[in-house]
Amino acid sequence: MALRWGICGAGTISNDFVSALLALPSNVHEVVCIGARSLKRAQLFADKFGIKKAYGSYEEVANDPDVDIVYIGVIHIFHVALSKEMLRAGKNVLCEKPVAANLAQIVEVQEVAKECKKFFMEAVWTRCFPIYRRIKEELRSGNLGDIMHVQAQICIPLSQVHRITDPELGGSGLFDIGVYTIQLATMIFNNQTPEKITADATLSDKGVDMDGCITLTYKNGGRAVLVYSTLFQAGKNNTATIYGTKGTVEIGANFWCPLEASLPSGKISNEISNGPVPYNFPFSGGLRFEADCIKRSIEAGRFECSEVTFADSQAIYQIVDEVVKQIGMDPKW
Repeated sequence: MALRWGICGAGTISNDFVSALLALPSNVHEVVCIGARSLKRAQLFADKFGIKKAYGSYEEVANDPDVDIVYIGVIHIFHVALSKEMLRAGKNVLCEKPVAANLAQIVEVQEVAKECKKFFMEAVWTRCFPIYRRIKEELRSGNLGDIMHVQAQICIPLSQVHRITDPELGGSGLFDIGVYTIQLATMIFNNQTPEKITADATLSDKGVDMDGCITLTYKNGGRAVLVYSTLFQAGKNNTATIYGTKGTVEIGANFWCPLEASLPSGKISNEISNGPVPYNFPFSGGLRFEADCIKRSIEAGRFECSEVTFADSQAIYQIVDEVVKQIGMDPKW
């Protein structure tokens, strides 16, 4: 039976998510409704994808009895409140990252999910790619030995996007793209708390971080060096490398949604599906991996996804909290 989705938000990421949902095979997921702050905008979105119901509010999505799970793709300053509203309305929830501005907020949402006995996941879609699942298998097998160094770089010019530079809208290079590097480190080091965190960043005159460098040091001597920037495009150099005592993993360009990677055993790749509507972002067809993981979790009666557990999100935010403190940023949401 298809998993029935309600969508909150008619922007670019919701476009890509719905297009990925409707990619072949097309009988796995069904989009029941779309809700936006404007009925006109919701109807335009519905017409584009052939969605039967369009709503001019998110509350109507929450109250739709045909919805199994809600995807939240609105501006992230509304993520916490909207996630809790949907959970309390009896809906399972997938909320785009970042869900929260700090660890306390993500725990608050997770506690509501537990109380309501509903599935909840922060949409760290990267973890659901087959390449990343294969890397985790390599880590568990011991084939890489002890991990000594991780380095990752994500540099995408976003400085001309108004929301990114506006602190009142949650603008932040760290929260928008830097978290992709942090999630890699927490995955590789199995959610260990770093013994030392060192962070530096360039803040705009509005107090928004435009770029940054983070170094994480772990108790076994392993380190992660993470770089992010909204000021320039690194293109093919937006890669990640994992160095172990027995082997190395190289994740290709757009490491957060990669097409290929090199393991000690050879090259591996992902096959990205094309949806019925063009994507706005590179390789957004990979969002289907995330949706399929969620469907399997819900069918198995689980309230968390094994690829992005509550503990996984908490490990990311523990580091984010310290980085925010060190760089002197004050999230406004």
